Amino acid sequence: MLLPVPMSNAAAAGATAAAGQSGIAWAPCEEEPAAECGTLTVPIDWSEPNGPAIDLAVARRKATDPAARIGSLVINPGGPGVSGVEAAYGAPGFFTEELQRRFDIVGFDPRGVGRSNPVICSASVYNQMPHTVMASQADFDAWNAFTRKLHKDCRARTGPLYDHVDSADVARDLDALRAALGEERLTYYGISYGTLIGQMYAELFPGRIRALALDSNMDHSLGVKGFLYTEAIAAEDGFDEFAAWCEADSSCVLHGRDIRAIWQDLLAKARRGELYYPGVTDRPMTELQVIYNGVLGNEGPDWRLLSEVINALAGGPLPDWLPPLPGRQPVAGEVAVLPTAVLCQDYNLRVRNYREYAALMRSSARLAPDMRYHPYPIDDMPICLNYPTTNPPHRLRYTGSAPLLLGSSLHDPATPYGWSANVARQLGPKAVLLTYEGWGHRIYGKDKCQTDIFDQYLISLAVPPPGTRCAVGTAETTLKRKPPAWPSSRLHWAAPAPRGGSAVRLQ
Repeated sequence: MLLPVPMSNAAAAGATAAAGQSGIAWAPCEEEPAAECGTLTVPIDWSEPNGPAIDLAVARRKATDPAARIGSLVINPGGPGVSGVEAAYGAPGFFTEELQRRFDIVGFDPRGVGRSNPVICSASVYNQMPHTVMASQADFDAWNAFTRKLHKDCRARTGPLYDHVDSADVARDLDALRAALGEERLTYYGISYGTLIGQMYAELFPGRIRALALDSNMDHSLGVKGFLYTEAIAAEDGFDEFAAWCEADSSCVLHGRDIRAIWQDLLAKARRGELYYPGVTDRPMTELQVIYNGVLGNEGPDWRLLSEVINALAGGPLPDWLPPLPGRQPVAGEVAVLPTAVLCQDYNLRVRNYREYAALMRSSARLAPDMRYHPYPIDDMPICLNYPTTNPPHRLRYTGSAPLLLGSSLHDPATPYGWSANVARQLGPKAVLLTYEGWGHRIYGKDKCQTDIFDQYLISLAVPPPGTRCAVGTAETTLKRKPPAWPSSRLHWAAPAPRGGSAVRLQ
């Protein structure tokens, strides 16, 4: 399949400005009356700005001090697949009071996500999905056949948008939103996959940036090897940090025991089909699901709960709160959501055959002897077979003059620190990387140091000196209430996108 010719920056700017002129009709949100909701109409294919269109769902919380208001702060919580609308609902529990005083906080569900024409497939087809960790050429052949069937079905279910959900398209939507909000230049905060939207915006609209704050960055220059290997290293680093804590802290229920031996025993039992998750008796856990727990417990991190989950799997008592069983599972109802389509269009994760796949897995296992591989890309990679990458990976090209702020923790198990460092190198002297000398995914709100720096940048456009680092602080935090550190709310594969009034946690 031929890839579409990308629009020029000038054409993109003209098209998005025209789309943004339509404005947004705001009204109290049905799910969260304290916020305002509306829709923004954008073309499905930005190369045909007058062609078929979709409505993007948008929500905002207005600045609490109109006299001090600077403008709109557009946010995206990542995923791909997490709702920006619900992130806006949850903004008071995440952003500082000063930031809420100064900005209307605006979130949108990106195209293909949540309330914005989600990518959907027939549940009857989705539930035929083979296990995502392949062990033979026969497994690869089964996936090769299944993805042809899956993508045909999803394309029919979703409509023409199915082939237009990459982050460059979302960046064009973002510029239309900027125009509709009446902002001359964009002020933006993105986490995780939301940083890729910001990076694409910087490339396409370099002169329309006021402030771009990118927290825990994706690296769009990576091929399949670089993606899998750096993720495996990050997963192993997180496990190493957890194990070191457990050895030193008596609050770890595994303190004084050989945690690595216990972990390896759980993996071996899972491979033999002998391990069951508490309360799930109809099917054994897979090795992939065991490894998922290891990464999810490091995202906050929530090491105490992780130690309790491992102990429970090894026959010990259950923790007070047991996270849901992770990993792709059968869905109920008529349709299943597939935000993985976004990843497939942004990254070329395809492999030619099982031999290539097995070589990648062996190398990952050498890099991560305890974790073996990172579960996120391994769970997604087979789905990208027989699906075009419409926004091919490349080094960033930013020609604007506005300084950009990037941030990352040293021990991020989801978007490795090296990704943010590499993005900063690609952006050059106009980008400053803020390093949090701690753990977990997302650094805003974890300690006062980096939270203040992000706020100062977004409010006053003040960037810290190059090489600025924030040490791990005390229990003091700028958050009113700290969200749970185990990010189960971001596991998108078990049900369609939420439609209730619960706020998304910005992890």
